[in-house]
Amino acid sequence: MRVVVADPPAFTPWYDHELAAALARAGADVELVTSPFRFGESPDPDGYARSDSFYPLSSRAFKRSRLRLPVKGVEHVGVVRSLGRIEADVLHVQWLAFPELDVRMRLRSPSVFTAHDLLPRRTASKRDLWRRLLHRFDRVVVHSARGREALAELGVDATVIPHPVYPSAAQRADDGRTLLALGVIRPYKGLADAVEATRRLADARLLVAGDPAMPLDGLRDAERVEWRLGYLAPSELDRALGEATIAVFPYRAELDQSGALLQALGAGVPAVVYDVGGLAEPVREFGAGRVVPAGDVDALTEAVQTLLGSPGELDAARAGAERARAELTWDAAAAQHLALYRTLA
Repeated sequence: MRVVVADPPAFTPWYDHELAAALARAGADVELVTSPFRFGESPDPDGYARSDSFYPLSSRAFKRSRLRLPVKGVEHVGVVRSLGRIEADVLHVQWLAFPELDVRMRLRSPSVFTAHDLLPRRTASKRDLWRRLLHRFDRVVVHSARGREALAELGVDATVIPHPVYPSAAQRADDGRTLLALGVIRPYKGLADAVEATRRLADARLLVAGDPAMPLDGLRDAERVEWRLGYLAPSELDRALGEATIAVFPYRAELDQSGALLQALGAGVPAVVYDVGGLAEPVREFGAGRVVPAGDVDALTEAVQTLLGSPGELDAARAGAERARAELTWDAAAAQHLALYRTLA
């Protein structure tokens, strides 16, 4: 089976790599079509072919500059045309950068779309636009049962394939009191809540590891917070995960699943999460930490305090993270994807 995995804007290069490699291990002929990653090196292909032909100028000349978007918009016309010319047994699209233009897309191959963010933040209010766009694909994948329910409201019958954990070489070296806020720093990730919970816990410290995509304002003045800003190299990511006692995800409801959460679980680090999107599902299923009501800083603080203050509770949560690590594998996800692809044959 020839499978083309497409992530034109290169939003999730590590996800693309792990999925493409796992599909290749399962016997598929896989090509990843994407663009150069703007913030670092992409992983080397492992058993699959890769083309970085999309957005040749905007992905190389800009990072977070606003000047990038007009150039990218012009280049996107060529992206839509290229996707429409692809011939494969399955074209699996991971991300689309301009839904207002993508809704006019005509695809030649049987197609699958993964709704990583369900309805992306910039256009989430345009429900009719997303209804029409999602119905252009033969199949839609989500990462959680809650995500499936959300898209059912648009008349989309999505398939749930849980987000796998990311492999990690992290070695546990935590001090028993370190919280970790991991990933690109955006408003919906609720970093201020993590800082506040840390302030209320006299013995805790917070490690913030990620690239800021928002002003940090007064957050940088908080006590007992260490900042490691920018895109971390894999070795630095593993170091941060190894130093973490608990990872915290006080997100607002703007996504289906969090890759950063799956990085933490992949390193055996338990998590405390707000009950938004699909974040709660792997934590509850595997007993890998605590789930608290969205926006409830009191509950967030109490859950963290319980885990930090009880060795037995923390050990149980760590065991749950290890179960997630063992079961949520890329090979299992590849098998589920291939079963879905075969329904299109």
